[in-house]
Amino acid sequence: MLPAFITRYQQAFEDTWTDDSSIDGVRFVVLDSETTGLDPRTDRIITIGAVAVRAGEIVIEDSFGALLKVSENTSAVTVHGVTERESRGGIEEPEALERFLDYLRDGVIVGHHIGHDITAFDAGYDRHWGMHLLNRSLDTMDLTLYLERDGAFAGRPPIRQFTLDALCEMFGVVPHDRHTASGDAFITAQVFLRLLKLAVRHERTTLGAISQDFVEHVT
Repeated sequence: MLPAFITRYQQAFEDTWTDDSSIDGVRFVVLDSETTGLDPRTDRIITIGAVAVRAGEIVIEDSFGALLKVSENTSAVTVHGVTERESRGGIEEPEALERFLDYLRDGVIVGHHIGHDITAFDAGYDRHWGMHLLNRSLDTMDLTLYLERDGAFAGRPPIRQFTLDALCEMFGVVPHDRHTASGDAFITAQVFLRLLKLAVRHERTTLGAISQDFVEHVT
């Protein structure tokens, strides 16, 4: 029998967003995680930060944060602003993943190069319960490149920098609390709001129109 939290999670998708859903009605969950290394399939999550965006606004009261216990010694813990002592006082991975799933529900996951985060979460869920996330996802870099193709950045040089810092500079977002999961989630949410406004101006008003993987035109 599946744990109750997985059943609740799966039930959330019985009536969820479609390609035709208006972006104003979708609950987006802007997600960032910090991990112990660069291979999300084998490395462990250190911290999780997430905040919802709905109807063109960041919903601070609809947010999530967790510090996970990391047993092995790793320099990554210090790099991400978490001391080894703090990490040892974190919650166990299964508890963090369970809490996050209850928070996430059927929200559309948004992030910058979000594939890394989703792979790390899928590895954790597979490790403990043999399951993967069901949520739709949206990468802010893909959306930025589509909007560039739409002419949203006419008059600017072509986009050649693909970091979150580069998008912050482009949109005038001050990157406070950078390289922490909660800080990066909030920064990404601010960038995402600016992208949503541009998407509407260029008639990308549905979930399907803003959540495509970017495909380079081949000439």
